[in-house]
Amino acid sequence: MKKQGHPEYFETAKVSCACGNTFTVGSTMKEVQIEVCSACHPFYTGKQKFLDTARRLEKFKDRAEKKTTVSATRKGKKVKKATRAAKKATKA
Repeated sequence: MKKQGHPEYFETAKVSCACGNTFTVGSTMKEVQIEVCSACHPFYTGKQKFLDTARRLEKFKDRAEKKTTVSATRKGKKVKKATRAAKKATKA
């Protein structure tokens, strides 16, 4: 078996959570940073807590709001055709 075929294994890899909890595990990476651990995950704690670290919900709401405002200001083909026809009729 080749010696370079496998990554280096660290038996005391440090894992740090966004909540501040740290612990050690075995891993191929020396340090691991995670967003949710067993100390702060709602399934393990029993507390319903909303985790939105990447602003996903706010970004979605912003996009949805932008779409509704843009669609309200836009006119469809039928409306544009009707206004052109009305202008033509008043000119003639």
